[in-house]
Amino acid sequence: MATPAPGNAAPVRSGDRSPRARRLCLVLVLLMLVMSALSLGAGASDVSASDSFGAWLAGRDLPLRDRIVLFDIRLPRLAMGLLVGAGLAVSGALMQGLFRNPLADPGLVGVSAGASLGAVAAIVLGGALPAGLGLLPAAALVPLFAFAGGWVAVILLYALATRGGRTSVATMLLAGIALAALANALVGVMIYKASDAALRDITFWSLGSLSGAHWSKVVLAAPLILTALLLSPLLARGLNALALGEAAAMHMGVEVQRLKRGAVLAVAAATGASVAIAGGIGFVGIVVPHLVRLASGPDHRWLLPNAALLGAVLLAGADIVARLVVAPAELPIGIVTAIAGAPLFLWILLGQRIRLEG
Repeated sequence: MATPAPGNAAPVRSGDRSPRARRLCLVLVLLMLVMSALSLGAGASDVSASDSFGAWLAGRDLPLRDRIVLFDIRLPRLAMGLLVGAGLAVSGALMQGLFRNPLADPGLVGVSAGASLGAVAAIVLGGALPAGLGLLPAAALVPLFAFAGGWVAVILLYALATRGGRTSVATMLLAGIALAALANALVGVMIYKASDAALRDITFWSLGSLSGAHWSKVVLAAPLILTALLLSPLLARGLNALALGEAAAMHMGVEVQRLKRGAVLAVAAATGASVAIAGGIGFVGIVVPHLVRLASGPDHRWLLPNAALLGAVLLAGADIVARLVVAPAELPIGIVTAIAGAPLFLWILLGQRIRLEG
């Protein structure tokens, strides 16, 4: 039922949360700008981002150190953090919509486990690889193998869950759990055989970090993550219909099979690229969609873009904390997201249980 609006304004439907979602979107854009400015000014170096950018815009030459710190270290690190945060958050929102389960996260499709297996294989077996690959530096080899491992896991998962041109979400969930367990077991075997130096590299990679940010990584990952982000709004209507069940969605004209395929491919692209360049970063994909739903409702037309913005803001903020809390050293960003994300997730779960029992 429509509620009369004052003056000549169009009536607003009862329960419509679109105005709130639009306000949230604007707030998140402003927060992202603020967080970006703070990120460019944070670090062990005393380089001032505002002064340096002001001098650069005015056409004055910057000292070599300032140019390196801002344009070769902090700016690619910020770009990578925003991309990874947005990619993981949207992947989580897509998985929760596809599985109709608020506990779903990108790891359910096996991308994270496959990427971990690929990265660990590159670290442990780097010297034993074929001549062409063995000559690649670790900085390029690990992301390459991580990305390949994530995509192999998704291809296997999709093949196992698809029969007669139809993909079973339940089979996808169970197969994803099985493939993740197998990948983790193989990781354990490699860790058992790894040297002490390789073990340190594996531990650091698994905790996640943006410290290795470079424009080459941003250029490689950005097309995949941005493609997934641009594709996700096209899936919003179908995900809204899918919340009523597959049969209802098909009656509403949604091509469910194409929806599943598009969602899985988007998650594979965004998560695979994110894990490949930043390592294992937890809780972003599962917590961010929950927070956006609490703030502006479950409509995927707004949930997906707002999740991308909030994920970018939170990961940029976590990176600032990671750089400053133990300065001049650096804390792995996965530790920061886990410390912040676990209590938030528990709070959300307790709040939902109280509402259900009340």
